[in-house]
Amino acid sequence: MKAPNPVYGAQGTTIFTIMSALAAEAGAINLGQGFPDDEGPDDVRAAAADAIINGPNQYPPMMGLPDLRRAVAAHAQRFYGMMLDWQSQVLITSGATEALAASLSALLKPGDEAILIEPFFDTYLPVIEAAGAKAVCVPLHPPAWSLDHDELAAAFSDRTKLILLNTPHNPLGRVFGDEDLDAIARLCRMHDVVAVCDEVYEHMVFDGAAHRPLMTLPDMAARTVRIQSAGKIFSLTGWKVGFVSGAADLVSLISKAHQNLVFTTPPGLQLGVAYGLGKEESFFRDQAADLAGRRDLLRAGLEAAGFAISPCEGTYFLTADIRPVAGDEPDTEFCRRITTDAKVAAVPISAFYAPGSPSRATNFIRFCFCKQPTLLEEAVACLSRYLQR
Repeated sequence: MKAPNPVYGAQGTTIFTIMSALAAEAGAINLGQGFPDDEGPDDVRAAAADAIINGPNQYPPMMGLPDLRRAVAAHAQRFYGMMLDWQSQVLITSGATEALAASLSALLKPGDEAILIEPFFDTYLPVIEAAGAKAVCVPLHPPAWSLDHDELAAAFSDRTKLILLNTPHNPLGRVFGDEDLDAIARLCRMHDVVAVCDEVYEHMVFDGAAHRPLMTLPDMAARTVRIQSAGKIFSLTGWKVGFVSGAADLVSLISKAHQNLVFTTPPGLQLGVAYGLGKEESFFRDQAADLAGRRDLLRAGLEAAGFAISPCEGTYFLTADIRPVAGDEPDTEFCRRITTDAKVAAVPISAFYAPGSPSRATNFIRFCFCKQPTLLEEAVACLSRYLQR
């Protein structure tokens, strides 16, 4: 057989699959993969179930059902004051991962450069490279995971086509503030660059932090693609319903990639999500407050066990420095050891860097806290007993 695409031919199994399989084999509590352990809101699921029973169940429009596209536009106006034309500026995708693949595939061509802020979600790099583009990485610096604006500026060049911004940030739980967003927007305008913004954790921000879409900054609406996830908003990660919004010309271009990837998304799930986006604002506030409580529970337990915990302003994830409990042991080995011996699985942060990255941190691991409090307490007890031996 002739050689396949070298990007995918050389790609190994994702760290999430590896650690989840190891957790299952060891009978460990899995705090590695980021999905909740409940089934999501009853009323949202009921709305989808009703739509599946009563229809429609045939192909919906390629761009998505009008009901959901209107709901996405209304959500943007309600929470951020954004005015979107639902007919030309909103596209429904089969999850945020497909939205990313469609956006990057549509916008990049061989020879282009795309800026990634490192560490980054593992989907980003292979899709960029499969398009024939080059990723240029700018590191976040621990322990505060700060962004050096001079390093960011140096990454831009005449070949830069886009920057991919993830806020709130997976895996670090960081919410980018006004200074960082202003710096990114200024550089995008200066270099005529598009920003692709992965904002799937937008409603999971804590302690008074605020998510601010880059699209709302001056002169950024025409050069920003915003990606959202119903799976994250409603804790329904298996539904795989995502949204792309942005300038009409960008959304039109991305829709052409989308139609050749999956074409459309199940209509019953779209109608369930459309219902959910209309829920009272208290639903979104209460969900964030509940997650913040679970974060605090896990953070207190991990700190008591000896870990040093980075600030967490949003998402499902806590980042822990393992040096106080493991010395110079690599994060990959430590994660394997606690999974098999302590029966608690986590994910090494080093897996979120480009291969061979000089900035790779090897002493941090990621724990997921979107689990039931009793499970988090059990995980902390297991780790504490193990580390005290």
